[in-house]
Amino acid sequence: MTAADRSAIAEFRSYLAIERAFSPHTVRAYVGEVERLAGGQECQRAGGLDRVEPLALRSYLAQFHGRHRPSTRNRRLAALRAFFRCRVRTGAMERDPSEGLPGPKPERRLPTPLSADACEQLIEAPSLRRDALLGGRDRALFDLLYGTGLRVGEAVGLNVRDFSRERRELRVRGKGDKERVVPIPGRAQASLLEYLELREQPGILGQPLFLNVRRQRLSERGVRKVLQRRLREVGITRHVTPHTLRHSYATHLLDADVDLRAIQELLGHERLSTTQRYTHVSAERLARIYRQAHPRARGE
Repeated sequence: MTAADRSAIAEFRSYLAIERAFSPHTVRAYVGEVERLAGGQECQRAGGLDRVEPLALRSYLAQFHGRHRPSTRNRRLAALRAFFRCRVRTGAMERDPSEGLPGPKPERRLPTPLSADACEQLIEAPSLRRDALLGGRDRALFDLLYGTGLRVGEAVGLNVRDFSRERRELRVRGKGDKERVVPIPGRAQASLLEYLELREQPGILGQPLFLNVRRQRLSERGVRKVLQRRLREVGITRHVTPHTLRHSYATHLLDADVDLRAIQELLGHERLSTTQRYTHVSAERLARIYRQAHPRARGE
């Protein structure tokens, strides 16, 4: 990679983090895609990122067809588009080589939620942790993820002062650094209070809400490790991620006939179309509507 490419990537990283207020995870993903392009033969033959032509970029992207999922390829194209638009905007390039390049048709993958019973088992089953603080943290963490539908990045970004025990709510900073207020169900609030009582000390309000074993902020990767440990403890063998708990939260609200617009606000979705994915998931809700509405189902 040339010195000019390293400088361009550093500027792009700052642009994403400061001007676009992207999450650290998104910044890493986008920068990683640009670094991958910079190391590719097409970029090296062109003489650097600022000299890549549309045909070379198309050739570079074509090599991933059939190897990666459409969602991965769309993310790659979105990252490169963001980079080249940034370069054009700053005057480093005259033309955006990604302009007009079509993305792959996204695959339709429906989220698979956990059952309400499995979510209860994940939270309520006795912890095998020897450290009561870590056991309390795990319960509070999973109670919060399932009880509020937070993204994992939103949960680990919380500080203690973002939790209002009087109003039973959280002040959450989501995608694009947008802030929203999320209500906390009673049982999740109780789990949080029990965990925080174990940590009671001066200056706690400025500390992260969830700590790792070194008493530092728990990372997204750390949450995934904690979840996998907990799944083994309670005997849940299917593939589950922190986002599965978010899917489960939304689906179970829909099963309870909560309005889709309200679910959109609670999840922090910018577009209702994102929330509407859950209308294709909840077979229980569809079956209940059918039994209530169809004349031939009333005798069942």
